[in-house]
Amino acid sequence: MNDQSNSGMHRSGWYETAFAASVVIILTLTSLLCRGAKAADELAQPASWAVLSPQQIRAAVEQWLGPKLADAGARQQFEALWPKDNPLRPGLEPLDQIAATIATFDEQSRPLVELCRGDVVPAPLPQFGFLADPQTPAFVRNHLRLLYARWLSQHNLFDEAGEMMKEMSAADVCDPALLYFYQAITYHRLMRKDECGKAVNKLLENESVLPRRYVTVARLAAADIEPLAPDSLDEISRLMGDIQRRLQLSRAGRQVRQQEEDVIAKLDKMIKEAEQKQQQMQAAAQSGNQSSSPAEDSTPAGGRGPGDVDQKRVGETAGWGNLPPKQREEALQQMSKDLPAHYRELIEEYFRKLARDGSR
Repeated sequence: MNDQSNSGMHRSGWYETAFAASVVIILTLTSLLCRGAKAADELAQPASWAVLSPQQIRAAVEQWLGPKLADAGARQQFEALWPKDNPLRPGLEPLDQIAATIATFDEQSRPLVELCRGDVVPAPLPQFGFLADPQTPAFVRNHLRLLYARWLSQHNLFDEAGEMMKEMSAADVCDPALLYFYQAITYHRLMRKDECGKAVNKLLENESVLPRRYVTVARLAAADIEPLAPDSLDEISRLMGDIQRRLQLSRAGRQVRQQEEDVIAKLDKMIKEAEQKQQQMQAAAQSGNQSSSPAEDSTPAGGRGPGDVDQKRVGETAGWGNLPPKQREEALQQMSKDLPAHYRELIEEYFRKLARDGSR
């Protein structure tokens, strides 16, 4: 009886343990499923903006024209530009069709629309004051600002493009995808990491209905700028590229000079850190080579030298050009370790510039 009783008690204890474990598993799975459902609901939240249909774009243009369409000639022009059955022309961006309509009915906008149809970049750029004039209808002002920003971006004029699109959102234009796409590209080239990320996130809210080129380029831009860190060789390389872009556009003004000074300062900082690390490595190596049994203080050391010692100039930092070639090469390798080859080339070019400047 005792054996049977003990056996029953063991079975009972096992069942209780198994039951408790099952309850824990069920509760855990339920919690995970609830969390997954919640995450899915969050991901399924509607986008903050919508891709307008051709009919909706047509209605927005018609609303802007308003009383002008009471004239029979104006109504005929509008119907020719925006047929009811097929409002958007095949192969033409909605923004270009909107701009053509604005130029038809708004004389002051025609020079800007004509400029954006060509590839000639006048110097200096013309000023279109009506784009900042509150008296200009918002529909005209916002769409032509986006048109101009796209043209500026396509011609590497990213500073001006960024100004045109500043504080613009999906509610301002009939093609929000185009706005967020060019914001992402422009802010990427200007190294404005946070703004680029926000534009990409906004754009991808409607990823499933966007042109594939928008999605691909936006994701590449975001992935490229995400690792960008202050005072890194990556940042220095981008600054050098931006300086080159500005110089090619004959923009050798205050901003370029400031960027050049920033590059020099950042490289100087990296060189100083490399020199310090090199000196620490040399000190550690010398310490390791010392005898583990140093001579006692009472024992005179051997040697027949004259006892003269070169004076060390404490507090003065030797320049890069004063380092022995071997140390310079070791420091250079340390700085460019694990980085693409073109970063090393940038640093070497900087050293060559230092050598040229030092020989004058």
